[in-house]
Amino acid sequence: MMKGREAALRALLACRKNGAWSDGALKECLKDMDRREAALASCLCYGVMQNRLCLEHWLAPFVRGKLQPAVREILQLALFQITMMDKIPSSAAVNEAVNLAKIYANPQAARLVNGVLRSVLRAMPLPMPEELSVRYSHPQELVELLGENVGHRLEALLQSHNTTPPTVLQVNPLRITAEELQSILVQGGAKVESHPWLNNCLTVTGSGSIDRLDAFKNGLFYVQDAAARLAVMAAGVEPGMRVLDCCAAPGGKSFAAALAMEDRGELISCDIHAHKLKLIEKGAQRLGISILRTQLQDASKWVPEWESAMDVVIADVPCSGLGTIRKKPDIRYKDLKQTEKLPELQLRILKNQASYVKPGGVLLFSTCTILRRENQAVARAFLEENPDYVLEDVEFPEGSGIPTGAMTTLLPCDYDTDGFFICKFRRKS
Repeated sequence: MMKGREAALRALLACRKNGAWSDGALKECLKDMDRREAALASCLCYGVMQNRLCLEHWLAPFVRGKLQPAVREILQLALFQITMMDKIPSSAAVNEAVNLAKIYANPQAARLVNGVLRSVLRAMPLPMPEELSVRYSHPQELVELLGENVGHRLEALLQSHNTTPPTVLQVNPLRITAEELQSILVQGGAKVESHPWLNNCLTVTGSGSIDRLDAFKNGLFYVQDAAARLAVMAAGVEPGMRVLDCCAAPGGKSFAAALAMEDRGELISCDIHAHKLKLIEKGAQRLGISILRTQLQDASKWVPEWESAMDVVIADVPCSGLGTIRKKPDIRYKDLKQTEKLPELQLRILKNQASYVKPGGVLLFSTCTILRRENQAVARAFLEENPDYVLEDVEFPEGSGIPTGAMTTLLPCDYDTDGFFICKFRRKS
């Protein structure tokens, strides 16, 4: 059976060589692994991704010439263990790195790995880089962009991106109570706590692979960040409504809406990719949701029969995803130029979806980014072109600390959620 360090190495190589996303590459490598080794693999893979620029900075004085991709990843894996993990002896990190080099490179590379790491150990402790970009491993262009949007909260935000986010479970009240689910998960060896400010919501650690749990297979919960759940709560969905989720994949907001509706009413979940609709359908079936139906639909294209027909439209539009760096650390290394045209698409989707809302109904606009150009700027442009809509304040759960407002940006360093934007529009009666 594959060990944790090797699984982490294979996932990192898939990201480097094939452009794979770390979460998907890691999930593929963790199949059928021992729980403890899988946890180690996840910690190592995400740890290297989160600290890559810092690790490269530390390695630079000890390495000459160009390294094979496998050797570079092996060195960074070992250096992460040596510098940023307390429970792994440095000798074990070095020995395992040498063994991996023998398998994934050659004996000469193994000697190089051993020599470099021994030199690193003699130089410990390594000084922390002063530049925020290197210290927190964010490309300088991204640091500047985030700084323009969060101001004095920049370093706190960068630091939060290198922490492990909580795994948040939304309880399925159609099948179980939060207390009953917590008891089941604790009996299975997981550490489970009630979410500090969200009802029917738990945080869990030590559960292993979530989708392998019987409680998951039996539809007792689904995984969703608290911020996404807040967006559905802000929409004010109620039983008996007709609701449209126009960019629904992977389905979390649709599921939250269906449960808020007590599985009564009509819920249409759309996406532009047919294979993602299959995943939504499978999830709804697992949860016992009967009111959800899917439709293959481009959110920017008009559907005449939906005109003024929906009580609520949820528009969680395509975005840069920079609010999810904690969960997808490799997003920070992607080309920012690819995100510059997103506001045009977002506004086009909002204008189209607005035509589907009944007079007096709600259009809920959300993204998993914190950039004003994709959030507030789009919302204001929408209002300018749609005078029959007004902003409406949202009251967030007591204890969350989130202030009441119609346009709300959540930062992970402030609320321990994804970076997220929630904006509520009401169509005039």
